[in-house]
Amino acid sequence: MIQQIKSLINNSDSIAVLTGAGVSTASGIPDFRSSEGLWTEDKSREELMSADYFYENPERFWQFYKSIFRLKLLQNYGPNQVHHYLKSLEDEGREVNIITQNVDGLHAEAGNENVTEYHGTLKTATCPDCHTTYPFEKVLAEDVPVCTCGTVLKPDVVLFGDMIHSHEKAETMVKQADMLLVLGTSLSVMPFNMLPLAATGPKVLINNHPTSMDYMFDYHIHDDLSRVIEQLKK
Repeated sequence: MIQQIKSLINNSDSIAVLTGAGVSTASGIPDFRSSEGLWTEDKSREELMSADYFYENPERFWQFYKSIFRLKLLQNYGPNQVHHYLKSLEDEGREVNIITQNVDGLHAEAGNENVTEYHGTLKTATCPDCHTTYPFEKVLAEDVPVCTCGTVLKPDVVLFGDMIHSHEKAETMVKQADMLLVLGTSLSVMPFNMLPLAATGPKVLINNHPTSMDYMFDYHIHDDLSRVIEQLKK
């Protein structure tokens, strides 16, 4: 099956790639929704990470936000071989459009050019009033980051209750690609898990565990993602 997937990739001029937490865990970042992830430590965190809670109590929100996502540790993580493999596909002349659930910014750090951060990013925050965006350094430097206009900043991740603004764009990328490659996601979060339905070419899923969406794919591999990428690189 590896050879068949390699052949598909080699014969594709454009590839849409959906990535999830399994890509980031190879860099040491926890999967926030897994059995060992951060969300399972306290189920009330879904409420604490909601847009409603931010607007009700922005100062308290930031305290929880920085704790849950362990922002101070984010600087210690870097791209891994999965990110670099996707960059190598670009370097070979393909159009590679990455649509990621991950909020760590590692695809951009690896040099991937076309990255849609479907659930936003931890790396910036924006003022809800004047819409000025600030870098990660300011987010880290202040316990409660505040805009020069005096308003508490809102992180640029998609909070529970926020609208997802990139779905139609992502859907178009998937539809127009020669093939779809899905890496390290259980496809359990809506509406992200609806994106494979838009694919018109071959669909490949590589994840460490089976998913409820496996039946939609022409090829699926259940194995350690880094191990499979090593085989694809050979």
